[in-house]
Amino acid sequence: MGSLEQTAPLREDPKRMSAATLAFLGDAVYELLVRRRLAVTTIPANTLHQMAIRMVRAEAQSRAYALLEGVLTEEELAVMKRGRNSHPAHTAKNASVADYRRATGVETLFGYLYLSGRTERMEELFALICSDPAGKA
Repeated sequence: MGSLEQTAPLREDPKRMSAATLAFLGDAVYELLVRRRLAVTTIPANTLHQMAIRMVRAEAQSRAYALLEGVLTEEELAVMKRGRNSHPAHTAKNASVADYRRATGVETLFGYLYLSGRTERMEELFALICSDPAGKA
């Protein structure tokens, strides 16, 4: 599969951006990674949509948080924890507060890696998440 390379350079240092902004972008990047992974199958589109929902929901991203904790660099772990510890303006309707916060941490990490141009690392971490039996589509 191809990489999700940035198309335009970023003028602001991702380290200085808010966790909410990184999570905002990370949410989209993570969903695109999920959809790209599912799109190579011959499964009907409606089923693909349901599978994607299961993979991007807070509970699944919370499990991803637990998987990633042990393999991240200190810098990556700090970014993920910064996202987890941020206080979002809203909470999920269908998830526990703990799951929602861990999911926000994962999204923050993926937004940070994307904006830092570290898409190869992002892809590596996403592959790890997808290799977990609980995270498979």
